[in-house]
Amino acid sequence: MEQFKRQLIVDTAMRIFREKGYFSASMQDIAEACSMAKASIYKVFSSKEDLFTGVFVEVHRILFEEARELDRRLRLEGLPPKEVLRQKIEFQLQYMLENYFFTSEFKELPVTSNENFLIEWRKKRASLLTLHQDCFYDTYGEPILPYLGDVVAIFRGMVKEYLSHTFQAVIAAPMANLAGFIVDRLDVVIGDLIASKAQPVLKASSAFFNEINPPDDQTRQDNLDDLLKFLADKIRELPRPEPIQNELLEVIEWLKLELGQPKPNGTLLRVYINFLDSVSELAPYVRQLSLVLKRSSVE
Repeated sequence: MEQFKRQLIVDTAMRIFREKGYFSASMQDIAEACSMAKASIYKVFSSKEDLFTGVFVEVHRILFEEARELDRRLRLEGLPPKEVLRQKIEFQLQYMLENYFFTSEFKELPVTSNENFLIEWRKKRASLLTLHQDCFYDTYGEPILPYLGDVVAIFRGMVKEYLSHTFQAVIAAPMANLAGFIVDRLDVVIGDLIASKAQPVLKASSAFFNEINPPDDQTRQDNLDDLLKFLADKIRELPRPEPIQNELLEVIEWLKLELGQPKPNGTLLRVYINFLDSVSELAPYVRQLSLVLKRSSVE
């Protein structure tokens, strides 16, 4: 009975939130629609934020369950890999459009500062990223592995923009057509990445970090090391005499040493960065390094 009661509240709240929006929907509205006393709702969900979190979890539970069922069915049908990918993307687009309030629009709501919601948001984002990575890996196999982070980032950016325009009725493309368009465009991008053996920008694991799930200290350090290595490679390519190149490379080493200290000296870091920034060819990369250091609270 308790599980039935909880499911009734969640299903009803899902409908009320859709109809009235988060701010206009009250716990009293939901209680009346459930034919319950408001106190009964509060025994199950302590606040409207927790109830919205319960709805958010349920919406995504259904998404992943139906995605698994679709995957099982498509495997039995023996369709070409690209058609399988197209159908999976069509399903995701359609589901996310029909549940847009709980899959995209919630980011503007104050509920995003609720700790319980943040925990579930992190879990669902990680699960979605894994789902998307699996979709592309199943289609392209081992050759796409180095580019999974970049491909999924491009794909998610496309989905976000096109769904937003569709939801606002700016475009009226059926989701089947939009899925085909996305698959065809990404097929060209992926083919070029693999054929050209391009250097990946985003690691597959790095895609799981964002503003609600910031990277840990080790990941930040690894990214800094990669950026300093890139800077050193650029210095070696400079049309400068060898003594000047060596001097610049020495500054990079000093930077590494200082950044390796428990409490790096901010003044020293700025001196090193300003010296590197004085070389016009390095300026764009040095500015990026400065931004990374500020985001890492090092400088």
